[in-house]
Amino acid sequence: MTAQLDAPHDLVGIGIGPFNLSLAALAHGLPRQGAGELATAFYDQRRDFRWHPGLLIEGATLQVPFLADLVTLADPASPWSFLSYLKHKERLFPFYFAEQFHIHRAEYDAYCRWVADRVPGLHFGHQVDAVRWNHERDLFEVDFTQLDATGEAEALGRTHTRNLALGIGTAPYVPEPLRPLADAPTVPVIHSADYLDNRARILGAEHVTVIGSGQSGAEVFLDLLRARPAGRERLTWLARTPSFAPMEYSKLGLEHFTPDYTRYFHSLPEAVRDQLVPTQWQLHKGIDADTIAAIHAELYRRTLHGGWPDTVLTPGVSVRTAGRVATTKVELHLEHIEQGTRSRLTTDAVILATGYQERPLGSLLAGLDPYLRKDSSGRPRIDDRYRMILDPTVTGSIFVQNGERHSHGVGAPDLGLAAWRSAAILNTLTGKEPYPQPARTAFTTFGLDQREPSRPRPTGELLPLVEHP
Repeated sequence: MTAQLDAPHDLVGIGIGPFNLSLAALAHGLPRQGAGELATAFYDQRRDFRWHPGLLIEGATLQVPFLADLVTLADPASPWSFLSYLKHKERLFPFYFAEQFHIHRAEYDAYCRWVADRVPGLHFGHQVDAVRWNHERDLFEVDFTQLDATGEAEALGRTHTRNLALGIGTAPYVPEPLRPLADAPTVPVIHSADYLDNRARILGAEHVTVIGSGQSGAEVFLDLLRARPAGRERLTWLARTPSFAPMEYSKLGLEHFTPDYTRYFHSLPEAVRDQLVPTQWQLHKGIDADTIAAIHAELYRRTLHGGWPDTVLTPGVSVRTAGRVATTKVELHLEHIEQGTRSRLTTDAVILATGYQERPLGSLLAGLDPYLRKDSSGRPRIDDRYRMILDPTVTGSIFVQNGERHSHGVGAPDLGLAAWRSAAILNTLTGKEPYPQPARTAFTTFGLDQREPSRPRPTGELLPLVEHP
């Protein structure tokens, strides 16, 4: 191993998704504690930045406004804002006249790649293998493998840092009954994360089944519906949820994605938090109302000349087991949750819009496991400043990005809180306040003040009410 002898970094980020890219952009040029600028480095095993490439379906938009870019809600004057990107591309006036509050996913991906190409200290093609704490130097040791263009190991390296930021993101979730099918290359069972790469193959299938009632499932179903001829759609859409429900997008409902709610959620007991998260699925797993309207409009259009489209949309259904039929088909064993009835469905292709789950940290942080403090479910305990709670002998901090839903609530994976969380991390890291943060961000008051409320004192004697005849 070739050890790097450079001065240690102030911060090393593992993973370069939108959240650590936000952190890198806001950290750029900040003064460190002492002299000079904050020394940062970020590593990702991918060759370049890509944001959900399999779901950049034509016309699909973000579910958050463009102000939820990498930096604006912490630093509107940042050179890394979405508006700065548009200015650089000479597209400010077209965007102005387009009057689009929610931009296309493909445009958000292009914006992030523009930032990733320009912010210094980003190292793609570097796979982080292990992290340890060096007590003698009071530093984290980060071992990595540099990969060549084909993904093969090219060189080994090591760097040192005072602090870490974990932004390894989430991985596609495949339900247990379907994992053997998804792992078999001859069977067309794919996760929606890989949809565009397999779209031509899926369109060639006679009958297609989409499983999952969230935004991804709706977008995939709509794309397939638009591409199939009227009367010969042969599409089935199944979901566990009791309905194809809209996203909670009311103005006060959106305040669950504010720093105020994050602070409130973090203050709750662990057991209460664990009970609360599953009940809030419609805040982040529902379907955009415009997408629901577009699906209904497309289905309705196909009834104009009589008849119904050859589609089946059934919520409240779970997949018990699944198997192959004649190597080219899939048989799904279904159960309707409310009816308690069971049925079978044979289909030629399955798209799993079954969401994502946090990537496990066990192997990456195995060398730090003795120092990690965990909750009753074995998850890392994370304080209100997004730091893992470590043994006091470890003087450095490990910040967590999009791995703290259990401790900080539904806003953890939300792009709208990316800049605010990055700013909170950098304020803590620098011991200063390069990014002042508002004391209040919501009209809603979450929870009761534990102090006795003060009662206004009368300014004078109150006169009794007099009833007039």
